[in-house]
Amino acid sequence: MSAPTEVALELDDIQRGVLSPRPTPYAATYLAFRIDDRSQGRELMRRASAAATSAADSSSPLGDTWVSVAVTYGGLAALGVPRSSLDTFAWEFRQGMAARARALGDVGDSSPEHWEAPLGTPDVHVVIAAVAPDPPRLEAAIDRARPAYDRLSGVTAIWRQDCYALPTEKEHFGYLDGVSHPAVEGSGIPGSNEWEAPLKAGEFVLGYPDEIGGVQAPRPAVLGRNGSYAVFRKLHQRVAEFRRYLADNSTGGQDEELIAAKIMGRWRSGAPLALAPEHDDPALGSDPHRRNTFLYEQDDPTGFITPGGCHIRRANPRDASVAGEVRLHRMIRRGAVYGPPLPEGVLEDDGVDRGLMFAFVGAHLGRQFEFVQSQWMNDGVFFGAGNTKDPVVGSADGETGYTIPRRPVRRRLAPLPRFVVTRGGEYCFLPSLSALRWLGDLRD
Repeated sequence: MSAPTEVALELDDIQRGVLSPRPTPYAATYLAFRIDDRSQGRELMRRASAAATSAADSSSPLGDTWVSVAVTYGGLAALGVPRSSLDTFAWEFRQGMAARARALGDVGDSSPEHWEAPLGTPDVHVVIAAVAPDPPRLEAAIDRARPAYDRLSGVTAIWRQDCYALPTEKEHFGYLDGVSHPAVEGSGIPGSNEWEAPLKAGEFVLGYPDEIGGVQAPRPAVLGRNGSYAVFRKLHQRVAEFRRYLADNSTGGQDEELIAAKIMGRWRSGAPLALAPEHDDPALGSDPHRRNTFLYEQDDPTGFITPGGCHIRRANPRDASVAGEVRLHRMIRRGAVYGPPLPEGVLEDDGVDRGLMFAFVGAHLGRQFEFVQSQWMNDGVFFGAGNTKDPVVGSADGETGYTIPRRPVRRRLAPLPRFVVTRGGEYCFLPSLSALRWLGDLRD
């Protein structure tokens, strides 16, 4: 591992959306654009550099309101970025998410031919995301960003997704969301697990040393440094089917909640099984200083408390004994729900689209997002469980069950249907503010 010296991040050049946790509650909007005219696309970048918020702006008058600007590989090409520069970006980014579908488990109902247009097509060039504590301030943020793309006839708005986070911070399956996030050296933002050492800045921001001492940055440096990669995914949640599965595999309400906890690794309040193994503890779940401060290896190496196959242990095995180095696969994850909640107690689908807009931020698409998605979410070899998949977001085949370790006899649940279906997504590059200006100043 690299030496324990902390680098100073150039926060005034890094987009705030790379490092800052989102407010609670909040509203958000994703806007996608196609560039039809190169010169006007460059004008969009010039304007966007003024609309985007830097990571140094945490005490700005706008408070917890900010705008982020991301560009796809096709967008960089549409802007006229030279081939010599395009070829220095991560190869997964150059291929795009739709081309990586099979590796990501986006098959069957989740395959790109079923995605919501225009996601996954060559038309998506720029994605602008706005975040604010409530809808009125969100609309105000969009109004402030609108001059960046308004009246540019060569830039066409082609998609919009509104989403939000409830005051309860819960997603449609009923679990507390956004509990875990790593600390990034130099960011000044603490992580949620006091027992996890901060990760090197280069794991999340391009141009800085990462955990193994490497420095990843597209060229030229003015384009790559202080940028990051972002993954946006629209995930439809089959809420009624999830509720029926819990009901059908349980002996009653209390047992249903236990199964829900064993599948996720947390009670729906956010209290982890690691700290509340027998019963839910809502007070623990609501305490951000305690609910994520735990490890596995000493107290639960075999997964009798927190099953090795549950969602949170797959997404972040922490110090558990698994194949590979966990710190090389950490991600910054952010999620926001879209669509109205399914009313409590309803067990039949109402036909309404609801789910999660998922965002990943990191400097290594391959060994972060793609590795976790393919090896930890959709395989179980890394912890000795064969080809089992994540019970919540994995690409379940309806044939493989879920096993809850216990003494003297393990509990095996019915085969898992697919509860989450990919509706589309994009691999994006989050340029620095100076890179946005550089893109705006490109000349043929």
